[in-house]
Amino acid sequence: MMQIRWHGRGGQGAKTASLLLADAAFSTGKYVQGFPEYGPERMGAPITAYNRISDDKIRVHSNIYKPDYVVVVDETLLESVDVTAGLKEEGAIVVNTAKDGEKIRKKLKGYEGELFTVDAREISMATIGRYFPNTPMLSALVKVAGIMEEEDFVTEMEKLFKKKFASKPEVIDGNVEAVKKALKEVNAHG
Repeated sequence: MMQIRWHGRGGQGAKTASLLLADAAFSTGKYVQGFPEYGPERMGAPITAYNRISDDKIRVHSNIYKPDYVVVVDETLLESVDVTAGLKEEGAIVVNTAKDGEKIRKKLKGYEGELFTVDAREISMATIGRYFPNTPMLSALVKVAGIMEEEDFVTEMEKLFKKKFASKPEVIDGNVEAVKKALKEVNAHG
């Protein structure tokens, strides 16, 4: 079973990304969970969301304390939240940043595992025209974790976007482009 923890801020789409990931993985025949941890929710407040993806039925229904992967949608959280807490050494962390990986690693409280970065701001601005980091971050995670074949993921996301944005079809193509661009622009930092 693969376990993923998302760190973001209210309004950045971490919860939505975790639910989209669950839908996409479910389409490949996996058992899935995608759920947020609710606290005093308000725009800009730190939030956490989770995913479990498995070939077998998932019988645990708690938060995830020892994730295989961590996704940080807002790099400012590195200053105030221990995003690497419980992260397995053989796992990886994916951070939304334009900064050099070594600068980010210094903020990870001694974490020595794999670090990946993607500039979700630049990607979403270039493809969607607004700052929506969740779509590029979701793509980066799928690439890093090998959750599904990239072509299948793009196809599945296009279907999900058509359903999610049925009343706003003009945003579908930009979101699909964000998915594709992020798959190509994930950077590994050891």
